[in-house]
Amino acid sequence: MDFDLSEEQRLLKESVDGLLSDAYDFDARKKYMAEKGGWSQAIWSKLAEQGLLGLPFAEADGGFGAGAVETMIVMEALGKALLLEPYLPTVVIAGGFLRHGGSAEQKAAHIPAIIDGSKSFAFAQLEKNSRYDLNDVVTSAKKKGAGWVLDGEKFVVINGENADTLLVTARTKGGQRDKNGIGVFLVPSNAKGVARKSYPTQDGLHAADIAFTGVEVGADAAIGDPENALPLIERVVDEARTAMCAEAVGAMDESLKTTVEYLKTRKQFGVPIGSFQTLQHRAADMFVAVEQARSMSMFATMASDFDDARERATAVAAAKVQIGKSAKFVGQQAIQLHGGIGMTQEAKIGHYFKRLTIIENTLGDTDYHLRRVTESGGLV
Repeated sequence: MDFDLSEEQRLLKESVDGLLSDAYDFDARKKYMAEKGGWSQAIWSKLAEQGLLGLPFAEADGGFGAGAVETMIVMEALGKALLLEPYLPTVVIAGGFLRHGGSAEQKAAHIPAIIDGSKSFAFAQLEKNSRYDLNDVVTSAKKKGAGWVLDGEKFVVINGENADTLLVTARTKGGQRDKNGIGVFLVPSNAKGVARKSYPTQDGLHAADIAFTGVEVGADAAIGDPENALPLIERVVDEARTAMCAEAVGAMDESLKTTVEYLKTRKQFGVPIGSFQTLQHRAADMFVAVEQARSMSMFATMASDFDDARERATAVAAAKVQIGKSAKFVGQQAIQLHGGIGMTQEAKIGHYFKRLTIIENTLGDTDYHLRRVTESGGLV
């Protein structure tokens, strides 16, 4: 199998890397973090100008018709830069729901606004005690005329503070953990009955806990089948997990690079500490862990084209297991090799470790996905 990038993909990588290296150094990131919602609208507009917000959408919808490999390239670059802007919830998750399940009218109403950067989204899925199970849904959606009325609570909604539109999972029938009877609904964030409580997260992003009290939406708010949307949700979430794997590889790659540079410049006993063989071995182990994660990220990216949903889910789960293990190892080694400075807010290495830790625990931690792989009988 040929893992080399095509000429177009190589140019994409150079383009996004160049954009972020010019506009997104660590000091600039601190300024963006202080803006409303924890990210920069100016940077979001630059991503739109470069066409990055329209990559995965079909040309008929105004996009570029790019695939999973192009998303992987962009997410790696975003991971290296520790990007704060809501690319994952807006382009990957909301875009995924619209591409795979949206009607022609829904696509026309939302995709152009994503592509030009005028609208951002948030995925309101996590509930109290639901952990990582996508079918554990208590929030209800009840019929009212041709439309729906939503009631319930969602927690840790990334970009929930700034999002113009919320994608909400809600139960239309059945019990709390039934796999049938779950729908996905487009809800304007300023709709009557929506209450948001926002806060910063450990990795520098912003999230919100959101309450829905008698929120009325029209019949056109449901994406796909409102009584059987779980397969759609699982597919889009697996795409989000794959994107996060690529982001983690970018963050780990930059963590390794930063650590090696520090080993070359930090002196002890009159010589760079990188000359000590023990520390060289630890850096080599970090390199191995990064490359293991990279290979599994590529595997998950290729798996997005699998026709069998079970095989696709198992491949993504296996990638998330390796990513979680590598992220923990690389992050811990990077902090330790930096010494005391690695624990300070002023050193960027600690921020990479925070982001890697959050990625490991988002949409299923290592233990959860290891169980998924085991229950499916493994990759072979």
